[in-house]
Amino acid sequence: MKTSSIKIVLLISIIALFSSCGIIDQSRAMRNFGECSFWLMDVQDVTLAGVDMQYVDQFSDLSFPETARITTAVLSGDLPLSFTLNVEVYNPNPEKAIMNEFKWILFIDDIEITKGTVDRKLEVSPDGGKALLPIQLNIDLFNALSGESADAILNFGFKLAGLGGEPGRIKLKAKPSVYVSGKRINYPGYITVEGEF
Repeated sequence: MKTSSIKIVLLISIIALFSSCGIIDQSRAMRNFGECSFWLMDVQDVTLAGVDMQYVDQFSDLSFPETARITTAVLSGDLPLSFTLNVEVYNPNPEKAIMNEFKWILFIDDIEITKGTVDRKLEVSPDGGKALLPIQLNIDLFNALSGESADAILNFGFKLAGLGGEPGRIKLKAKPSVYVSGKRINYPGYITVEGEF
């Protein structure tokens, strides 16, 4: 075999070796992500029908225009609720954890409300590293709770906005994935995160 041919074969072998090492590293990093601990940290920037509910503790805190805005939304059959759900990711592994995409399904009080995808890379440092994964949610409660009465939907919206007596139970089912050589590899099964707010 000529020297140039040997060099080409050697170069291809080295490239294949590094490529397979990269695939193994990325797969391990995703597995590490699946072995992380997840907490629902808090809910921020809550708005109901465009009314900022962050500092509203009781119905009397709402002004007349705010009450009118929410009432108009209910009468029109369109009650949008938006908030940011902050999920903390804790990595106990000795190697970093990585995900490129995070598909999720949100349940509130055991009712499936909405689903979506966080389409951004998240890396969590090893040995106790933490990272925050904010999930922005925009929900039309009339669509999410179709079949319920307007009063029930409004009460549900007030509860989620913090004006109910008991806290709302949140469950997030998530499926992280990584991209390896341009192909998406999904985590097997779902990671379940639960909490109250």
